[in-house]
Amino acid sequence: MKKYDDIIVGSGISGLTLALLLGMNGHKVLLVEKNAHIGGSLRRFYSQGIPFDTGFHFTGGFYKNGIFQDMLMVLGIKDHIQPIYLSEEKNNQFIVGPEKTTYNLPTGYQRTIEKIKEYFPREEHAIDKYFAMVKSVCNQTAAMDLRKISMPTTLLDEDFLSLDDVLSQLTNNHRLKALLAGYSMCYGVKPQEISFANHSRICYSLYESVARVKDGGDAFIKAFQKCFKEFNIEIMCNRYITECADIQNNCVGRFALNTGEEISCDQCIFTIHPREVLKTLPKNHLSKAFVDRVSAFEPSAGFFSVYGVVESTNSADDFTPTITSLFPTTDINQLLDPGNSGVPAMVIMQNAEEVNGKSYHVLSALEVSFSEHVKAWKLSKTGNRPSDYIKYKQQHVSSIKERIIEKFPEYKDSFKIVDSASILTFRDYLNSPDGSAYGVKQKIGQFNLFGKLPLRNIYAAGQSSMLPGVVGAMMSSFVVGRTIVGKEKYDHFIAQRLCI
Repeated sequence: MKKYDDIIVGSGISGLTLALLLGMNGHKVLLVEKNAHIGGSLRRFYSQGIPFDTGFHFTGGFYKNGIFQDMLMVLGIKDHIQPIYLSEEKNNQFIVGPEKTTYNLPTGYQRTIEKIKEYFPREEHAIDKYFAMVKSVCNQTAAMDLRKISMPTTLLDEDFLSLDDVLSQLTNNHRLKALLAGYSMCYGVKPQEISFANHSRICYSLYESVARVKDGGDAFIKAFQKCFKEFNIEIMCNRYITECADIQNNCVGRFALNTGEEISCDQCIFTIHPREVLKTLPKNHLSKAFVDRVSAFEPSAGFFSVYGVVESTNSADDFTPTITSLFPTTDINQLLDPGNSGVPAMVIMQNAEEVNGKSYHVLSALEVSFSEHVKAWKLSKTGNRPSDYIKYKQQHVSSIKERIIEKFPEYKDSFKIVDSASILTFRDYLNSPDGSAYGVKQKIGQFNLFGKLPLRNIYAAGQSSMLPGVVGAMMSSFVVGRTIVGKEKYDHFIAQRLCI
């Protein structure tokens, strides 16, 4: 039986980050992945030879001393990740309400504030107050600054206020509230359910900058794989834990895998969905309260996605990446409600890709969707769906294409759909319970599955732990890494890597 210092379950961005952090600190690490390849939703898929992003599309944080930039530097992969900024206002566009009012947001926190004031000149006080509150929350959140990671994490007053409550206190302007809540689509939770504090922690870096990454999520995977070779990090794919055994003093002594292999470790860290963690842990060592808490977690929003290319005589090399967010109503709570009977919110993303010297103008559209929308087919699997599901999918593809052409009529004859995916597709592709885009909902007062679990050598990290998305998932790994490595050694390691 092989023995490791740490076993990490799940190879999404959180698992990759934690494996490298622990390996860099001298630990013998095993990364266990259920799929045939590492990367999770970072991994791109190819259709007709064209690369498409699965779960990672764009991020914030690419600015000096930004949390994302710092994390990449500590991990030694910063030079492998090439941001492609949405540098022009028109490239980050929000189209809000039935009147389809267009708002273009620039790069830079202060520039964003000034631009929104131009759109809403009578709301200057509300806008200043909102952005001051966002910045204050982030300045007081220790985990958002690796230079202060040794500071204790405390809850703020804003952790107990909803985004909806704060916006309603600041303004009665529905279009302004919709614009300020627009990045709710980046975590898939209603403004009335998310705390203002978590909204701020997620959005701050997006206000500073929005960028795609050259080669998408694959760039991260390749960078991590290269670094893994320098450290004591082993990878096992097509594996998952089937049993936690030899439990003594509330510590797991042995883990059995689906292949029959047995392994042991000092610490095992799960970076997968909380419900999958719950399925793996032995119930007789968990309290009813713990089981009920995890079972009660609700899924965040997901997407029905359409992937295509714009075929034209113009070179895709000259194409500037754009993000267009379509909000058919100013009520973001309605748009993030599974029972919404109106037109769904949708995000259209365009970028240039080059494969083997050939350029492509890639266009992907993500329409908000929920597991409730596909519950009639929840027992089916990819490749074996019933005819009524196929009809459902065809209807959605057709309606989404119509919306794309309505926004970009110049693509009427040149846009070609290459592939599509429902929330069930994501569920099966990612081995997740429901196919949600951001793990569990981050709700006010919710105690997420994070850090040390009831079994003493079992931990949890991932995007369902602290904050959703790439930045949030990586942050959770940095915090858990500090616990495992030890405060003094870890703080010294961070300081060295950041040249503090």
